[in-house]
Amino acid sequence: MFLNSMPRLDVLSDDDLATLDAGWERLAAEVGVRFDHPRALELFQAAGQTVDGEVVHFDPGFLRAQVALAPASFHLHARNPARSLEVGGDQMIFAATNGPPFVRAGGERRDGSMADLERFLMMTQMTDVLDTPGRSIVEPNDVPLDVRHLVRALEAIRLTDRVWSGEPSPQRSAEDCLAMAAIVMGGAEALLERPAVFCNINVNSPLHYDVRMLEGLFAYADAGQPVIVTPFLLMGAMAPVTVPAALVQQTAEVLAGLALVQLVRPGAPCVMGSFLSATDMKSGAPSFGGPESAFGLYASGQLARRFGLPWRSGGGTLTASQTVDFQAGYEAFNTLSAAFLSGANVCWQSAGWLEGGLVTCFEKFVADVELIELLQQQFAPATIDEASLAYDAHVEVGQGGHFFGTEHTLAHFRDCFWRPTIGSTDNIDRWRKNGSRDYASRSEDRWRALVESYQQPPLEDAVEAELVEFVERRVRELGDTVSIRRGPAQPAREQAS
Repeated sequence: MFLNSMPRLDVLSDDDLATLDAGWERLAAEVGVRFDHPRALELFQAAGQTVDGEVVHFDPGFLRAQVALAPASFHLHARNPARSLEVGGDQMIFAATNGPPFVRAGGERRDGSMADLERFLMMTQMTDVLDTPGRSIVEPNDVPLDVRHLVRALEAIRLTDRVWSGEPSPQRSAEDCLAMAAIVMGGAEALLERPAVFCNINVNSPLHYDVRMLEGLFAYADAGQPVIVTPFLLMGAMAPVTVPAALVQQTAEVLAGLALVQLVRPGAPCVMGSFLSATDMKSGAPSFGGPESAFGLYASGQLARRFGLPWRSGGGTLTASQTVDFQAGYEAFNTLSAAFLSGANVCWQSAGWLEGGLVTCFEKFVADVELIELLQQQFAPATIDEASLAYDAHVEVGQGGHFFGTEHTLAHFRDCFWRPTIGSTDNIDRWRKNGSRDYASRSEDRWRALVESYQQPPLEDAVEAELVEFVERRVRELGDTVSIRRGPAQPAREQAS
């Protein structure tokens, strides 16, 4: 976790906030939100909301009262207590990219595999800035779809000792992930008392919660596990083209989902999510890292603080670039720095995202980790005291000298400045002598070194045996066949391509 104690960037005036409030209140009341699940409709009707078929028209005061029940912060327990997380307040947690079906390594783009996922999990474990692997850093397309959630969860538990994210849908997959979390934590009651797994529920924007996402919301809320509710808005496609209109829609959608979580279990931990980006109006393709996205993040963070809710930012290190180039760098930086400035608590999609979220890239994974490290250093408050003024160094050097050999420099030179792992400060002659390699090329060395250095964290033998037995049984019940590794993982030293 990173403690972000820097002042927040508030971009909305009081008049702006009042206008946005009037907008989301009108949208929620007059247009309403569709819910494709009878339990949701029954809960809302019992709470006094107007239900017209599958569309719920909300009293804005009800939505405000419901989200006020959610805790402003909560604790997530990892199987290694040192990796447990506090969500909310000034804390920031970072997750790797999640969801892409394709992988890129060494210039080759191909379907993701289980071996790729294992490598990414190893790399996550070997970094200090990533707090969770999330749900699926890349899709293991060589594993049958019906049982993919089981092997993903098993390897996230075995290869890392961090909090992980479960499958939200379909319902049986959500229940399987919750059962596996309960095995790790010592049973369902222990899991209820010590939340340890979370899920992300995406709104089928505009203004629609489909049955699969609602099944996941109910499963995790019933089990007392945190739910992140995230509208997925690409302006021009799933939202109007103006940022204020998208903010109004995002607010109406997310408050409706969080209100439902609180109807299921009052006081349940939950997170206000946002994912607000633009569409290329020439091609219809999503674009990321632009000024509209950054402003949307600033405003979303301000709105979340106003509601007193933990907030998941819409990035991350997002980019539409197809390769690890300058575009990938500046779009990722623009999105991630906006998350820092606006006080995000959960930064999803923070390492590896490429090609608009279709690809998880090994080289960009480590490049993004270095970018997070840079911003964490930049947002760490400086210690300003008598010692930091280094007066004695001036006395020692006097006028016109240098500070290379002073007592103060010799005492601090090893850790006085942040040093990049991949970035180069070599002069041109040394750079040429080392092969004239660019950043992307050096990134390949870095990710391979991380995998080579991987050491699997300990897991109790009885817990691992129970997990493996559960997965094997569920695989059989679902009618598939998967080979489950037994014993410690070995770093995958073969070429990722």
